[in-house]
Amino acid sequence: MSDALLALDGLSVHFDADEASLSAVSDVNLVLPTGSVTCLVGESGCGKSLTARAVMRLLPKNFSTSGRILFKGEDILSLREKDMRRFRGARAAMIFQEPMTSLNPVLTVGEQTAEPLRLHFGLTAREARQRAEGLLAEVGIPSPQTRYDDYPHQLSGGMRQRVMIAMALSCRPELLLADEPTTALDATIQGQILRLIMARSKDMGMTVLFITHDLGVAARIADFAGVMYAGRLVEHGPAADFFTAPRHPYSRGLIRSAPGRHCLGLKRLPAIEGTVPSLRNMPRGCPFHPRCPEAFARCREERPPDITEEKYRTACWAAKK
Repeated sequence: MSDALLALDGLSVHFDADEASLSAVSDVNLVLPTGSVTCLVGESGCGKSLTARAVMRLLPKNFSTSGRILFKGEDILSLREKDMRRFRGARAAMIFQEPMTSLNPVLTVGEQTAEPLRLHFGLTAREARQRAEGLLAEVGIPSPQTRYDDYPHQLSGGMRQRVMIAMALSCRPELLLADEPTTALDATIQGQILRLIMARSKDMGMTVLFITHDLGVAARIADFAGVMYAGRLVEHGPAADFFTAPRHPYSRGLIRSAPGRHCLGLKRLPAIEGTVPSLRNMPRGCPFHPRCPEAFARCREERPPDITEEKYRTACWAAKK
């Protein structure tokens, strides 16, 4: 797509474990149009966070990647590390899932918010502080002038998450990778953060890859929706189509298990039976077939290809019946 800011072309992530190479992300093809919001959903352990970390080249040393990650047509995997340092923060930023392990415990939260402004924009310490205090206020932190000098351990989990969001947005990046950014926030602050991200996307053309378990959040903000299972992107298309007529049995199971009007009168929420398979014991054929109520013989023997229909893509044999 000519309007794509980011395109993942056959992205795979492998890691070495006990003299074996395991595939944690497998052949992901995903296009993020400029200014769009794409939500990735799926159970824990399906490869969503690893996909985002691969884009930022922030994987542990025992991990390796193959395929291409194209940012405005340039393959990020070919950049030198010093070029990646300029890329991170200024052009692309990431909100990490666990702020307590992502923030530096020996620096104040204000210093950490101001650092990208000084590094990428060359602001003075005073200018960076003023800008950082404004960012902290923008994400809902009360008394930002005072909180600027607090250390991460002095803040609650929700406040630390808001600091992470302020840091990510500080340099007005073209691409934002948000990994469960609103999980630790109450409903009021969550709404404020979502409005802020959506405004940045709409007004400044910021492209967003938003990882979440909350289908309600995804339905609210997404232009496009993708579903990952066992390291593979099994469904992707316009969000309106996804939420009205999901095509993969796993996607339908996820939507049925989310709280909503369809659950009124039920004693228990519907659930997808079973668990995500281990990377060491990946089933033959479609990885979802042991849990799929619609599986047939071919599902157990052959891995389904990506089946594309206009702008919609599904990896399911049933889509080809």
